[in-house]
Amino acid sequence: MVTALNNAIDLLLKEDENVVVLGEDVGKDGGVFRVTDGLQAKYGDNRVIDTPLAESAIIGTSIGMALGGLKPIAEIQFAGFMYLGFGQIINHCSRYRTRTRGTRSLNMVIRTPVGGGIRALEHHSENPEALYAHANGLIVVEPSNPYDAKGLMISAMHMNDPVIFLEPTKLYRLFKQEVQDGMYEVEIGKANVVKEGSKLSIITYGTMTRIVEDVVSKKNVDAEIVDLRTISPLDEKTIIDSAKKTGRVMIVHEASASFGVGAEISARIAEKAIFELQAPILRVASPSIPVPCPGYEDYYLPNAKKISNAIDKILSV
Repeated sequence: MVTALNNAIDLLLKEDENVVVLGEDVGKDGGVFRVTDGLQAKYGDNRVIDTPLAESAIIGTSIGMALGGLKPIAEIQFAGFMYLGFGQIINHCSRYRTRTRGTRSLNMVIRTPVGGGIRALEHHSENPEALYAHANGLIVVEPSNPYDAKGLMISAMHMNDPVIFLEPTKLYRLFKQEVQDGMYEVEIGKANVVKEGSKLSIITYGTMTRIVEDVVSKKNVDAEIVDLRTISPLDEKTIIDSAKKTGRVMIVHEASASFGVGAEISARIAEKAIFELQAPILRVASPSIPVPCPGYEDYYLPNAKKISNAIDKILSV
């Protein structure tokens, strides 16, 4: 995924001279996870810009750049640090189109690594997708594989609205996948049915997608797997169609359960497909407590065993 994202940003910088990259250590060091490695040497320090350690300033400057006609891709080193720029995101970034009655919009992307599973500290393991999805006016994306990461990044920069681009840290170098050369787009707002099935729908995204695939394969379960890819706007049609098709729905995400993406999906299914369900909707998520220190990570995060037990439970109803 690191290579795929690097390639996407490289192509975007080459395509449009108004595209700029900015963030802490994105230039000389190539970013904390080397997603922007080599880009400053190729495009210069006027387009790949090392910034001070000031997240609010990075995001605020990006907003000003976008209003001035540039197309910034801002990197925040870890999702937990992004809260320092929360006011800029909520008060300005998400509202500019509405505030100006549609006359101005912000063509910008804010990238940040998310999630645990790498034995990092608390503020390096956050899953804040529900926070940003609740801010109307933002598009929130979280890929689960290199192909989608590249295509979604290109789509995000080609949109005319601000995109929060969440990159699962564990997936940066977890596995390899063939990714085509050149420009291509993965549609934002469209979920991917990873696997067709008829007995159970498992709706997931990000790091959990691959874990769900492995569990379903090993258990040989007739389950349909839906990878959201875009958190906001949700692909409600694909979700509801799958729920009606199988009659059983399980939602798996790494973020804590309370007030999360799973709760929103559950509500929509209850409103539009309740009479087609054969069992209560089941959520597999992290407990509603702060992310613990690395030694307790395995107890906190959803894993193959928890997902397998949940599949057995819902299929027994």
